[in-house]
Amino acid sequence: MKKQILLSLSLALALLNGAAVAADDAALRAKVVGTYHLQGERETGSGLRLTPDGRFEWSMSYGAVDQYAKGNWTLQGSHVLLEPVMARPQFRLFTEEESRFKPAAPGSWVAVVGVPNVGPIPDIEVQFVSRSGKTVTKASLPNGDAEIAMPKSEIWARAGLRRKDSKDDWQWIDIPAPLAAARIAGFAVDDISSVAPAPFKQMVLDASKDEGLAWIEVDGQHIDRTLTYSRD
Repeated sequence: MKKQILLSLSLALALLNGAAVAADDAALRAKVVGTYHLQGERETGSGLRLTPDGRFEWSMSYGAVDQYAKGNWTLQGSHVLLEPVMARPQFRLFTEEESRFKPAAPGSWVAVVGVPNVGPIPDIEVQFVSRSGKTVTKASLPNGDAEIAMPKSEIWARAGLRRKDSKDDWQWIDIPAPLAAARIAGFAVDDISSVAPAPFKQMVLDASKDEGLAWIEVDGQHIDRTLTYSRD
């Protein structure tokens, strides 16, 4: 009888402790959700957004370098763990305002891949398909261009795009007649984090202090200096 009572008490205490931990985690989780910026850094700018559904967006700029990451965040005690997840890029045609291309030379077709007002995107496979069904595949170069030779008699019908050496499905885009006649088309990606590898695999932030989130570890390497994200 005594053993049963003790077991019941132990189970009750365990349940209460578990409920208390869960409540603490829920309170801390609600507390850290928000938008932050890196504090006190003159030459480096960095922003962080933690959403209630466990997603994050991170960016950093220093000099001419811009870095981006998106993914999932979780709590481990008082630490916030950021783990990037690279989403599949979504391609679209450049708008008329974004397209300032001269027609390609007869016998050549050109796909220009980039982030408007940011820069070119290399290593995107482009599958060129003519109305007759002729197909040629070429990856974009560092300048964002993928250029192929195609007989003058062929008319560009559509293009498929995906990351080079990936198992992504092709994203197919029909080529409007004016672009087919000019033999050149621009393909844009608006979310640069989907084509630029994240600069880290895991970042650890300390949420135990009231003033913000302290950056303490990146990919297992401890950060010696104090870097703090303050809430906007």
